[in-house]
Amino acid sequence: MAPRAIRLAAAAASAFLALAALTACAPDDAPEGGFTFTPTPSSSTSATPTPTPTPTAQAEIPTDCRALLTADVLAQLQGVPLNDPAFGASGPQSDGSLICVWGDPAADATSLVTTISYVSRGPALEQLNKLADEEGFTCYTPDAGTRCEKTWQDPNYPVTSGRTLYWRDGVLIDTRYSNLAPIGYTTAVVAAIFG
Repeated sequence: MAPRAIRLAAAAASAFLALAALTACAPDDAPEGGFTFTPTPSSSTSATPTPTPTPTAQAEIPTDCRALLTADVLAQLQGVPLNDPAFGASGPQSDGSLICVWGDPAADATSLVTTISYVSRGPALEQLNKLADEEGFTCYTPDAGTRCEKTWQDPNYPVTSGRTLYWRDGVLIDTRYSNLAPIGYTTAVVAAIFG
């Protein structure tokens, strides 16, 4: 090889080594388009496990229907029986859910029934999407959750009926009502469960 070619090869090798040295020394916060340095762990260092993100803690379902409500909402329900045995299962259930039935068995068209249960995200959102797509429910996302609701005229009585569902962090609040819709009811239940 000619001396000139050797000198050119040596100069190219020197330039390559200088570029490699600059790359290895560039700080992590180099400006955009600059070099970045990613250290290679040596065999002598021990690997630190990467923490796995934990899901949001599941809220606890209360066991007292009255404790879910504010004084204002309870005042609107004054005189309405709670969990009358004539309506069937109510109160705390063996699966951890809670059923609250407000209504007088003698009043055919007046009642409010809330079921609070543990439902994982996939099935809950599938149910809410189906109600929105197929049954005309209006859905939105208040208070870090998803709420769907709809009202209609009762086919047998001259009263308004409706249903409101709210899902958040693995808990579904499902309220069906007829001629009994206290102002702030669902908001009070959400606040009692999620704070």
